[in-house]
Amino acid sequence: MACRLAHSGFLFLGPQKRPNEGNRIFPQSSTSSGTCLLKWESLPRRLSKQKQCLISIRKREIVKAVAVTVAPSPAADNAEYRQQLCHEYGFRQIGEPLPDNVTLKDILDTLPKKVFEIDDAKSWKSVLISITSYALGIFMIAKAPWYLLPLAWAWTGTAITGFFVIGHDCAHKSFSRNKLVEDIVGTLAFMPLIYPYEPWRFKHDRHHAKTNMLEEDTAWLPVNPEDLESSILRKALIYAYGPFRPWMSIAHWLRMHFDVKNFRPNEVNRVKISLACVFAFMAIGWPLMIYKTGIMGWIKFWLMPWLGYHFWMSTFTMVHHTAPHIPFKSSDEWNAAKAQLNGTVHCDYPSWIEVLCHDINVHIPHHISPRIPSYNLRAAHKSLQENWGKYMNEASWNWRLMKTILTVCHVYDKEKNYAPFDEIVPEESQPITFLKQVMPDYA
Repeated sequence: MACRLAHSGFLFLGPQKRPNEGNRIFPQSSTSSGTCLLKWESLPRRLSKQKQCLISIRKREIVKAVAVTVAPSPAADNAEYRQQLCHEYGFRQIGEPLPDNVTLKDILDTLPKKVFEIDDAKSWKSVLISITSYALGIFMIAKAPWYLLPLAWAWTGTAITGFFVIGHDCAHKSFSRNKLVEDIVGTLAFMPLIYPYEPWRFKHDRHHAKTNMLEEDTAWLPVNPEDLESSILRKALIYAYGPFRPWMSIAHWLRMHFDVKNFRPNEVNRVKISLACVFAFMAIGWPLMIYKTGIMGWIKFWLMPWLGYHFWMSTFTMVHHTAPHIPFKSSDEWNAAKAQLNGTVHCDYPSWIEVLCHDINVHIPHHISPRIPSYNLRAAHKSLQENWGKYMNEASWNWRLMKTILTVCHVYDKEKNYAPFDEIVPEESQPITFLKQVMPDYA
């Protein structure tokens, strides 16, 4: 899943506080890559001012001061500090930094081969689940009194998100061994969402190849500081990355998928076929719906569930890769293993959402290998936990997590990952201040 607004860069703002470094001494003028650590053996913990300067000759105790060169340790290396961040951000676990020498192949090699196996019966079972749950949603919309319609829309919007996940598996060639079947099913699954299958597939492949890479990732990116120079764009970005963010996949949908100029010459023919399918659905399906149910019927049966789908599309995407401690890197600093394992978030949702959305939020193994079918993601995640668990970011969906993303993760900053709007342009950040005041802080 992917979502990007304008041509912004993306960034994470880490908190400024740091854990107590104990006996480490950081000379202010030093430019060395290391620091000195003094090991004191037998020095009493509490000394008077005089005894801090002089060691009593009567006691004849010898103080051994040993200077040891120690490489600077990132705050994320500190378990206590990571636990503090978990509480602040709404995470269950924040992973340790992955060692530089670990490659994506090293991680892939630890996964059991069975998680890559395609099972046609399970694939078609997911189609049956989505069609049945969608039909049930339409029935609920038709029969529900007005005050229960929001619940019916929430169910139906989640059900058609399952259609997206099926098309998503088809795009990654993890739905069927027959590639023609995958293209047909993927196109049909995307049509009710007015999503052109092939354009989305081409852009999404780039998201996997360039995950959390500045300017290259086609998913959510931090706002580029230069974009804040324009008053009109600045105001739009504050709303887009603040209160409207759970629906910003709509902007990405419009911007990225309907202009053939966005694609390579060898992709254009397939893009045009997908666009023709989507426009045919709109030209035939929408008028029939309006003819049978009126414009209010179109709003009830299509538009509102579609907005529910985009809520999940946006939310899933930003939760998967957005947190103050997860950096975006320029291409020369980017590391594939770190981006896919350390830079992806596993998030547990209520079980009915997991079932209707075919476990798409078991997302870390999907980024380790997109060829893993959705019904095997949990088995792959269990294997990753056993072998790489301490490096993984995990959460359960909660208000504090959402509040952190919506009020902190805004503008790219190389040192802090993200700078919030209300720190950079406080006089124009009323939408962010409003979110901080009204959003609950429950984790």
